[in-house]
Amino acid sequence: MRPERPPIDPDVDLGVPRQRAELREGRAGLLTAIAVGGMVGAVGRHGLAVAFPHAPGEFPWATFAVNVSGCLLIGVLMVLITEVWHAPRLVRPFLGVGVLGGYTTFSTYAVEVQQAVAAGAARAALLYLAGTLVAALTAVWSGMTLTRMATGRVIAGGSPPSNAGSRGDVE
Repeated sequence: MRPERPPIDPDVDLGVPRQRAELREGRAGLLTAIAVGGMVGAVGRHGLAVAFPHAPGEFPWATFAVNVSGCLLIGVLMVLITEVWHAPRLVRPFLGVGVLGGYTTFSTYAVEVQQAVAAGAARAALLYLAGTLVAALTAVWSGMTLTRMATGRVIAGGSPPSNAGSRGDVE
């Protein structure tokens, strides 16, 4: 009888051959792409936070700019890889989940709202809370719309062509 050990991942028991096989089916490359992309994105975000610091109660412009620009880039990326290009399998996980997921930071956004309220800057906190939401959603829409316009993917009424996303790509 083998001694009890907690699993490395609670969802995967490496002592079970079938679950171990999941790692051989290409997940290692996927996880590596996401991890490396996340590292790149997080370093970029950290650089902006260091370059443009803010005191508690002040509007956190660096985080706001990171989240809005990241959402714009997510809109651009999603159109490019679902409607324009036949992207290799790891492009979306690397760029979308990794780089842009590591670059954008809605957890920091929530903490900064809380810190602004604690510092007595409720007006700045509310402006930041609502402004980020509106700006981020507008940025995604703008990124998608501008990319479709730039690539000629827009038809009358502003929607993508009816065959958009139906290229038969696999993820």
